[in-house]
Amino acid sequence: MVLYKVVTSLSRVQKQLVFLLLDVTMVPLALVLAIGLGGSPGSFEDLAWLSVMLSGIAACASMATGLPRIKLNAYESRGIFRTAVFATATGLGGVLVSRVSGDPVAPRVFVAFVMAYLILAVSWRMILRHVLIAIYRKGQDRLRVIVYGAGRTGQQLAAALHTDDPIDIVTFVDDNPALQGLVVAGLKVLTPDEMMFLLSRQRIDRVVLAMPSTSASAQLRIAARLRPTGIEVHSLPSFTDLISGGGANLLEVAQPVEALLGRAHLGAELPHTSESYAGQTILVTGAGGSIGGELCRQLLTCAPRRLILLDHCELALYTIHRELQADPRNVDIVPVLGSVTDERLVAHVLRTHDAQVILHAAAYKHVPLVEENEIAGLSNNVFGTRVMANAALRAGVGRFILVSSDKAVRPCNVMGASKRLAEMVVQDLSTRAAHTRFAMVRFGNVLGSSGSVIPLFREQIAKGGPITLTHEQVSRYFMTKCEAARLVLLAGSYARGGDLFVLDMGTPVPIRTLARQMIEGAGLSVRDADRPDGDIEIRITGLRPGEKLHEELLISADMLPTPHPKILRVQENVLSEIQVANALRTLQDAIDAHDAAAARKALARWVEKPAAAAQVAIRA
Repeated sequence: MVLYKVVTSLSRVQKQLVFLLLDVTMVPLALVLAIGLGGSPGSFEDLAWLSVMLSGIAACASMATGLPRIKLNAYESRGIFRTAVFATATGLGGVLVSRVSGDPVAPRVFVAFVMAYLILAVSWRMILRHVLIAIYRKGQDRLRVIVYGAGRTGQQLAAALHTDDPIDIVTFVDDNPALQGLVVAGLKVLTPDEMMFLLSRQRIDRVVLAMPSTSASAQLRIAARLRPTGIEVHSLPSFTDLISGGGANLLEVAQPVEALLGRAHLGAELPHTSESYAGQTILVTGAGGSIGGELCRQLLTCAPRRLILLDHCELALYTIHRELQADPRNVDIVPVLGSVTDERLVAHVLRTHDAQVILHAAAYKHVPLVEENEIAGLSNNVFGTRVMANAALRAGVGRFILVSSDKAVRPCNVMGASKRLAEMVVQDLSTRAAHTRFAMVRFGNVLGSSGSVIPLFREQIAKGGPITLTHEQVSRYFMTKCEAARLVLLAGSYARGGDLFVLDMGTPVPIRTLARQMIEGAGLSVRDADRPDGDIEIRITGLRPGEKLHEELLISADMLPTPHPKILRVQENVLSEIQVANALRTLQDAIDAHDAAAARKALARWVEKPAAAAQVAIRA
């Protein structure tokens, strides 16, 4: 520690003087070695005179070649070459001075001196360099890195990082048997199996793939093998590509999917609705979900008085609450842990906080999961909505907005049918509401939301494929989270009572096209019959239970305009109060009995039949 403080306290000029002094100090020692190799130059006085003369020449030669100005951690082949020039110049200077002085020394002495001096001058620098590096790095928590690929790029990377104090290159790994077991750049080259053993025994922070000539799919397979270890994996191009602008393959989709789908700027086209929510107390259910969380973020920009977050998932609620608390706006954030099916909890929250607006985003939305868990899906989506809507009606909440789905249109799965029945519940209550304005917002898939196809494709690409597609012709509507949240907020400001809003979402996107765009956006190629050497295969797995080939957004073609051209109001037939009551009673009996068949039969009776384009129907 003392030596470290001494070394770091020296200025650059002081360090150069120390280096110059060490060069001069090496002269007598080199001369003694030279005498042993080349014979005695004469008496002790002659030896002393020769030593002083060579020291003076060495000092001049050292400054002339700039050796003291070379940093020790950069002392490589060029520094050694300069040292050789410096030692040779010192020896030739000694020969010249001895000739001029009339007391010539045997040439073999100077040859031996140059050799000895070169060895000494290089040795003290290399030894001091390693000592100082050890001093600098002592106690540092260095990033331990394995370089996968012992070829030219790997060697260049190791050389570049060799003097980097925060990074410790542990070893090389290579698939080439000819390199395995060799020592390259001072590091042993391990096999991939030896690397996995090393990872289980030692702390390794990162693996860098320095193999630019290897295909992207092969690199992805290596990254996938390392994924269970939890270690970061980075890919490095050749240094030639870096200089020429080739860039690095980061093993992920580089281009935003929003841009690929042409929806990158649509969120900005939807106006803000601050005046409709400013200074109010707003309850968001499902606040920890993708849409619920985005609604909360958008609402913060509207400066509400209080924002109540209701979610049954502890981690999701904690995460969104922590994020919103960090916002500098002075908004009261209230987290509520519980279910929307808990009538007492919901009534207590509305009574305690006097909520003026409810945004109901809580729902189970993953089609295959709800298809296999009908009772849980119907209980949460249908009766959770009824609990929230009834509580809003009794508490005199000003506005209640239900977040719905395009899958509610002529549904062919339990999730879609549950959302359509939830819409019917809200529509029925709106006919009897004196103070609460009810509205529903229906839209398509949200990019990047939990359970959507985008994160799935990203994960499959990162693993090297294949991408799984349920059908060659399957298509979906897509929108961004910003669009979805803004639409819900706009719908709330347009609501008059019982309104069903939809967004003009443009043309449905073929999922195969999306998969191809994401593969190409990652710098990879599709492997198919036309290109068997491609990187990622798109594999057809078949439609899942309850999955439509194409989604629909509207039931009726009779659409009314709203103040915004992309938002339309839909006129639909609704069930009577008695019909809704009968439907809910029948469904409740099935849920209480945990009778999935009876629940599906009730859905088939009360919910619109699937369109002819749908490939599967609700199994009654």
